[in-house]
Amino acid sequence: MAKASFQLDPNAVVYTDDEIVEKINTATANITRAGSVDVAARPIGDSEIEEGKLADNAVTNAKLASSAAKDNLDALADTERGYVKTDPAVGEFPVIAIQRDADSKLDVDYDDVPKS
Repeated sequence: MAKASFQLDPNAVVYTDDEIVEKINTATANITRAGSVDVAARPIGDSEIEEGKLADNAVTNAKLASSAAKDNLDALADTERGYVKTDPAVGEFPVIAIQRDADSKLDVDYDDVPKS
């Protein structure tokens, strides 16, 4: 078993300088800041929890089975999951990772041995 990779370049078209500036300006206008997100919708920050605010035993040091997190995420709806789930059938190749590289190409790493 080895890792293989391929890339797709979604930016293969040639843009004019004006089109590039327009894309940057549009993206900049769409950037949001953590402070603009409702407190209830963002992770808890330092000093945001006062004594007595958590229910007894709300946070424990109990260990979970190694598959518990995956099982919980897999139970979510596809659009709510927040990660790319792959489920290769026999003869298909398991995906290891997907990322957009610094050169803007989509890079997919996958096992070079198909599922049997």
